[in-house]
Amino acid sequence: MDVHGTVAEGFEPVRDAFIRNFTALGERGAAVAVYRDGRKVVDLWGGTRDVDDTEGTEPWRRGTAQVVRSATKGVAAAVPLLLHRRGELDLDAPVGEYWPEFKGHGKERVLVRHVLNHRAGLPVLDRPLTPEEALDPLRGPAAVAAQAPAWEPGTDHGYHALTYGWLLDELVRRVTGGRGAGQWIADEIARPLGLDLWVGLPEAEEAAGRAGRVGRLEDPEPSGPGTGPRLRPKRAVTEAYTDPGSLTRRAFAAITPFPDQNDPVYRAAALPAANGIATADGLARFYAALIGEVDGVTRGVRLFDPATMELARAEESAGPDRILVVGTRFGLGYMLHGSASPFLSPGSFGHPGRGGSLGFADPEAGVALGYVTNGFRKTVTADPRAQALVRAVRTSLARAGSDGSDGSDVNRV
Repeated sequence: MDVHGTVAEGFEPVRDAFIRNFTALGERGAAVAVYRDGRKVVDLWGGTRDVDDTEGTEPWRRGTAQVVRSATKGVAAAVPLLLHRRGELDLDAPVGEYWPEFKGHGKERVLVRHVLNHRAGLPVLDRPLTPEEALDPLRGPAAVAAQAPAWEPGTDHGYHALTYGWLLDELVRRVTGGRGAGQWIADEIARPLGLDLWVGLPEAEEAAGRAGRVGRLEDPEPSGPGTGPRLRPKRAVTEAYTDPGSLTRRAFAAITPFPDQNDPVYRAAALPAANGIATADGLARFYAALIGEVDGVTRGVRLFDPATMELARAEESAGPDRILVVGTRFGLGYMLHGSASPFLSPGSFGHPGRGGSLGFADPEAGVALGYVTNGFRKTVTADPRAQALVRAVRTSLARAGSDGSDGSDVNRV
């Protein structure tokens, strides 16, 4: 298995875990990047660009990007928080104050913060959208505006798997006078930071072949310690995902059938809940900029001030999730460290993508991580490959603390 890139001294456990993901967990193509105190200490990639390229004729390269599914949510969440910091969006205002058509059907008391903390009560649509409707920037928000809540807004939480994107995008459009979240991210986040990260892949990037093909991977057969899932899902979780009438199944079926994620039309659309495309470095650098300055040409650029960072990671929702069934924790737009989605420490915040990808930051450790893959597993919030990398970062930090290494020496793989 050819793995390329660099690791700083002390972060060799991340390299070892990354290689093991290929040899023991069936990884097809992937990349991981880690920043510490604004400086990149891990930059690794390997395998094939396309999940279905079994012959390995097109290798994963440094700039290869992939669809990151719900890891998009963490990027998109920065937009309303930054608008709030600028005084343009009140988190405690009713959504209908900005979006009058939203007010009906019992949604008058849905607040902006309810959209971000998954308490709006709108995870499902009574009539799922077709792929064509879902990609129309008007149809998705209109469907959510016509929907009655599944529970009293603000009283409980449940993961808004797909509707989150339409809610957030329309709020941003109303506040900015028509600029959607994808364009806002491009203008205000990705371009100033030099990120290879898009919510709506530009035609030129599509033509350049920047994004690989993603697809489903079957779980590998366990063959020893550290291979395969360690626990079977609880019966309640399995039933929730298989029952067509459950809130869980309906939330993930808000678009039916789900679009082909390799279709250029899908990748060009802006779905802030699900179709972000990023390199591992783009995702990691984004999170590094949430918690501090990032080195290089963008030195001095920081996205969140301390107060906004605390807003993002202050617990807003916790306990049994009405959609994911397991216990989850959310801040404003970000998942928080917990049993359903373990990050580095209790202070971490970020977002996984269903089936694999992960981005998060840990302010106390000064660490930001981005992991992208072209092979999606059955996992929703805690993929074994991503978790192996998180554990390796934790090991690296513990070793650095004990031997005095500061990661200043970089080793090429």
